Amino acid sequence: MRHVELDALIPAEQAETVLHAVRRWERFPDLAPHVNATTVHASYPDPKASSSWELHFRSGLLRWTEDDTVLPESGEIRFEQSDGDFDSFSGTWSVQQSGDDVTVRFDADFDFGIPSLEGILDPIAERVIKETVAWALTGLFPGVRIQGGIQLTEAAAVGA
Repeated sequence: MRHVELDALIPAEQAETVLHAVRRWERFPDLAPHVNATTVHASYPDPKASSSWELHFRSGLLRWTEDDTVLPESGEIRFEQSDGDFDSFSGTWSVQQSGDDVTVRFDADFDFGIPSLEGILDPIAERVIKETVAWALTGLFPGVRIQGGIQLTEAAAVGA
């Protein structure tokens, strides 16, 4: 099982605004070059929210459908794959007010279920997922500060 995490700070914003901007999965193809397509099947406030994703991955597409749970009272969006290329994929977006700013933490765990290829596939998938989150946050909130020294360039995104 591989773990992905990303922390960001969005200055002078409100947590509720950020949470509801992040959950608009249909915008991600325009925000993040790794995202080929998203399909929102049902969205908040529907308790059975779900979305399908296609990310550019190596020389093909990584596909999955996830169940999405938006919990505004705790500032969380939880997701879990219901079908797709991963053996398992789940995680949380956590959005919290911190004074005048908002902190965002993205955590995910995934497993392709192919132990012999995890040394090859896992690092690439981790990078693509992390960069996708960073690209999306940067597109939604231009003043965002991404932690961890991620370098977002169009050239790097094309070679995903």
